[in-house]
Amino acid sequence: MLDYQKEFIQYALDCGVLKFGQFQLKSGRTSPYFFNTGLFNTGAQLDKLGQFYSQALVESGLPVDVLYGPAYKGIPLVSATAIAYSRIRQDIPFAFNRKEAKDHGEGGVIVGSPLQGKVLILDDVITAGTSVRESVDIIRRNGAEPAGVLIALDRQEKGQNEKSAVQEVSDNYNIPVLAIISLADIIEFLELDDNSDLQLKIIREYRQHYGI
Repeated sequence: MLDYQKEFIQYALDCGVLKFGQFQLKSGRTSPYFFNTGLFNTGAQLDKLGQFYSQALVESGLPVDVLYGPAYKGIPLVSATAIAYSRIRQDIPFAFNRKEAKDHGEGGVIVGSPLQGKVLILDDVITAGTSVRESVDIIRRNGAEPAGVLIALDRQEKGQNEKSAVQEVSDNYNIPVLAIISLADIIEFLELDDNSDLQLKIIREYRQHYGI
């Protein structure tokens, strides 16, 4: 685990984005932790979040021409990341989609930069993979190539079969899925805290049951 990943976990805890306890998921599972990037909801927090996304992109070494954020959650993510990336590397174009095509003015579905070259999709997490599928279709229809997906957290959790949603996306579209942190990183973070023994035990048991 790199320093920026440790910092991100601590920042997520400080902002209430990452919480420990008992949480009912849409899947019906009771998770010992919950992660919600929607709670990064101030200007300063979004600025910081963009820095973590851009750092993950830099660390990956993935060649990217355009950043793309699927509506709605992806819109602030891609905006903040493009700003942060311009500070540490270079100015990079970004775009996002409308939920409904505009039939006046400039029209179309895409707002921002034209989709061209290698396009990186930014999202918060991957659950069913629906958002990624729609994004890949939009990118390809515009004659560009999906370069991969960058998310905040990889839960490393089985979906409907023995693969995780992240693995299914990577296999189905033959693209890498990057994450700022994974469940393994959260466990490693807790291992460094002597006061987290009980929480660590519960999360390890959950991972043993549902993890990939």
